[in-house]
Amino acid sequence: MNKRMIIYILGWVLIVEGIAMQICTVTSMLFSEHEGIYFFFTGVGAIALGVLAVTVKKQKNMVLYQKAGFAATALSWILMSLVAALPFFLSGEIPNYLDAFFESVSGFTTTGATILTNVEGLSHGMLLWRSVMIWLGGMGVIVFLLALIPKLGGQQNIFLMKAESPGPIVGKAVPKMRNYAAMLYGIYLGLTLLEILLLLCGGMSFFDALNVSLSTAGTGGFGIHNDNMAAYHSHYLQTVIAVFMMLFGVNFSFYLLLLGRKFRQAFKMEELWFYVGFIVVSTTIIAVNILPLYNNDLGESAHQGFFYVSSILTTTGFGIGDVNHWPQLSKAVILVITFVGAMAGSTGGGFKISRLIILAKEVKKELSLLIHPRNIKTIKMDGKSIDHNVTRNTSVYLVVYMAVFIVSLLLVSIEGRDMVTSITAVAATLNNTGPGLNQVGPVGNYAMLTPLSKIVLIFDMLAGRLELFPILLLFSPSAWRKS
Repeated sequence: MNKRMIIYILGWVLIVEGIAMQICTVTSMLFSEHEGIYFFFTGVGAIALGVLAVTVKKQKNMVLYQKAGFAATALSWILMSLVAALPFFLSGEIPNYLDAFFESVSGFTTTGATILTNVEGLSHGMLLWRSVMIWLGGMGVIVFLLALIPKLGGQQNIFLMKAESPGPIVGKAVPKMRNYAAMLYGIYLGLTLLEILLLLCGGMSFFDALNVSLSTAGTGGFGIHNDNMAAYHSHYLQTVIAVFMMLFGVNFSFYLLLLGRKFRQAFKMEELWFYVGFIVVSTTIIAVNILPLYNNDLGESAHQGFFYVSSILTTTGFGIGDVNHWPQLSKAVILVITFVGAMAGSTGGGFKISRLIILAKEVKKELSLLIHPRNIKTIKMDGKSIDHNVTRNTSVYLVVYMAVFIVSLLLVSIEGRDMVTSITAVAATLNNTGPGLNQVGPVGNYAMLTPLSKIVLIFDMLAGRLELFPILLLFSPSAWRKS
């Protein structure tokens, strides 16, 4: 394993994080808050350590193979979460370091699960830092580095992008890796700025619009008000947020195809139509089911249904009310789409629709072979045959995913909370959704959980965002032996 190269990448991660913290330093100064000093010194310290790691020993071999690429990515996310927790802890706004670490991991993994009982009690700098973490984590810090640093943008380092980009299909030969990463961030930034503009047009303050847009873009769901998005009573504002949650749950390759004027190829994406189908069907079921709760006002029930489906399917986790009062059918739909997740290659989490499509086609293929054993069947998506390694990886991912879920559920259940709370807490963190049901629902939080449960859910958030294998690789002794 190229350990020196891993240290080099960790150094750049610290530099980027330290620079990002200075945005919050400036914000604190603008609002005359003393908390900016914690961002300043933590950021300067991170930059100093990063520069040391990058420059002390020059790296000649810049190649990272899969094992080292996955390890570098997993360690990067753990390191930046540990550092990101320091301003919360040192300022005393989150006095327990484990809670501060939980909050930072939740931010970077775009989960949006919080231990805060009074969000509005945070200073402006701390509120913005939560949103900045989500924005950086949404597209990925490693992807940002690939776009920024020429030495990392080589084709040989695709394993860095593969480890951080969600979804089962990552091309083996993405031309001009650095340009590709830059285009992804360009689209990401453009959509974020567009949402800010539309929210400002609806009368939202700039600070609120900035935080909401950063959190929406990363599909993270951190709000800056105790009642989350219900603080904005305007249907216009809530609809804009819901639409952009949906847009950020789309595979960014779709936007690249649109920019390249390959419209036919873009709209032939099977996953896109399944994604839209999930939204339409789920919204319809919920809207009809909750109709009596909203005085048979179809417009209001449809608005509520679309907002929550867009929020949960994309794993953003924003809320505009307490879904615990909804009928069981609606809550069941929410639980199902929590596991489904958004499209591969988006900023959303979850199992991913593309994996479900692949597994469904694999089942169909096996059933066909039972009837016609001599037939030769291949699985196709978007008119192209899917490599056997992709289908094998998807099946293995499902097994590992279920194993992690079950073990996590057993560990969280030790503290004896009701089963709905325990199941949805694990599901919401492993799928990076944020809010679950009952005690960890949209109007609840994770503050009351024991340290053991918080540690388990921290692991789940990291494992879910990095799609299991990079995090699990760190626990394999053979991965650290010289090959």
